[in-house]
Amino acid sequence: MSDPILQLKGVKTDIAQYHILHGVDLDVPRGAVTMLLGRNGAGKTTTLRTIMGLWKPHQGEILLDGAHINGLNPAQIARRGIGFVPEDMGIFSDLTVEENLRLAALSGQPIPERMDWIFAAFPALKTFWKSAAGTLSGGQKQMLSVARAVVEDRELYLIDEPSKGLAPAIVATLARALKDLKNRGATILMVEQNFSLAKALGDHVAVMDDGRIIWSGAMAELASDTNLQERLMGLKMESAG
Repeated sequence: MSDPILQLKGVKTDIAQYHILHGVDLDVPRGAVTMLLGRNGAGKTTTLRTIMGLWKPHQGEILLDGAHINGLNPAQIARRGIGFVPEDMGIFSDLTVEENLRLAALSGQPIPERMDWIFAAFPALKTFWKSAAGTLSGGQKQMLSVARAVVEDRELYLIDEPSKGLAPAIVATLARALKDLKNRGATILMVEQNFSLAKALGDHVAVMDDGRIIWSGAMAELASDTNLQERLMGLKMESAG
């Protein structure tokens, strides 16, 4: 495993009166895809939101390239080089596809080569370039959400359940785009309930339960051991295929 670009050390996060993260320890290696897996309610989304500064940890450390990002707000963290695809997509429905992508570019102007790649990955975004994002289908909105995060090269991409609720054809399109992003050397931390997609993309994996990391290792090891899958996540053979 390469040196981690992101480290969480003993991170604890509360939301109102609820204790969600109970001491998360996680290393995200550079230049690879790390999948964050676990049952519903395990704390996966809260972990991503805590990294992004949307929730403030009350204990522990979060380090990006060795520098603490605890206490920074989401805009400051984004400027440190983290792109985020939230579970709720996070697009601006009243703005056009074009305006959404221009706003997402830290420089204010996406570079043409990057836009060529995005249009090749998600042709629908070119088709609906001048359309309001709110008029897109669910799958097209997810493509736009991913495109907003990857419109520029970032140090790290946080992606929360990109395939959730999408038709298989749309999932396949997203999988190809994310695979290509990975092949370009991107570092990704991704929450995903679709284990087939997780297996196809992941290099490393961390499994959460009850607000803690309970297992971490190579994706190949977890993918090849159905007993381990069922013990850690309750997966059965048919969902692990």
